[in-house]
Amino acid sequence: METILDVKGLTKSFGNKKAVDNISLSVTRGEVMGLLGPNGAGKTTAIRMIMGIMAPDAGEISFNFGDGPQPLDKSRIGYLPEERGLYDDARVIENLLYLAGLKGMPAAEARREALQWLERLDLGAYANQKLEKLSKGMQQKVQFIASILHRPVLVLFDEPFSGLDPVNQDVIKEIIRELRDGGTTVLLSAHQMNMVEELCDSIFLINHGREVLSGKLQAIKESYKEDIVELHYDPAEDSSFLKMIPGLRILREEPGLAVMRYSGSAEINALLQEFVSRLTVKAITVEKPPLHEIFVETVRERGEEIEVA
Repeated sequence: METILDVKGLTKSFGNKKAVDNISLSVTRGEVMGLLGPNGAGKTTAIRMIMGIMAPDAGEISFNFGDGPQPLDKSRIGYLPEERGLYDDARVIENLLYLAGLKGMPAAEARREALQWLERLDLGAYANQKLEKLSKGMQQKVQFIASILHRPVLVLFDEPFSGLDPVNQDVIKEIIRELRDGGTTVLLSAHQMNMVEELCDSIFLINHGREVLSGKLQAIKESYKEDIVELHYDPAEDSSFLKMIPGLRILREEPGLAVMRYSGSAEINALLQEFVSRLTVKAITVEKPPLHEIFVETVRERGEEIEVA
């Protein structure tokens, strides 16, 4: 796969605090990479360096938009910052047209597409309102439109779901998937790992500015040592044997239902076969723990504390 963003040895300190500590990552064309970690882990600092807003103490950042490695070209990149980057005393449509113009988008085309995006995000009636009159969630949606209006090759979203209710979070997720399916590359920074992991093809988890885990999300989850098993069976049957299975820990149990964590040495299929041989099984589901749990356990195994902003 073609690398569109390549970061090597990125480092940044503020006084005695190392906000970003020698991280290296590559984002390939047409994927969504999640730059994930708790608040204060260094995600925003890393993105600001990638965007040229602040200079790194060390490291290299290069882009490839199809014609070889090159430096930052903001006209080909979309950026949704963690903080607001709009003009409160200007109308919504004026904000969008001005920012699209800075990216080289023709005014008539920008106006047409901006109005279409505003309608899609239920903001059509607010096009001529001053931004300061809008709620925080509405302003976030305007900021989102501004980041993608010029049809960038690469988009960097820093906490894109901030201030949004669950319905609008789902709308933004849908649009991010559409961007990916259309060939746009996305680097997505967020601290709500469980909310965004469904979007990500690959992840780069950081804590205290350092890499914790990185790679294809599915491969990371499949390699994790524990499974969550939910077993539905005939409630009249005796399931006491479950407590005797090595590596099986019961989280919740009631007649006909057992929710368990399994980390035993036997293959998961052997465990399921034992269930079927001893119980009248109605349903079994097996899944990996949420990404947040994998992150916490990995940090704990390294003897570190979770960063707290």
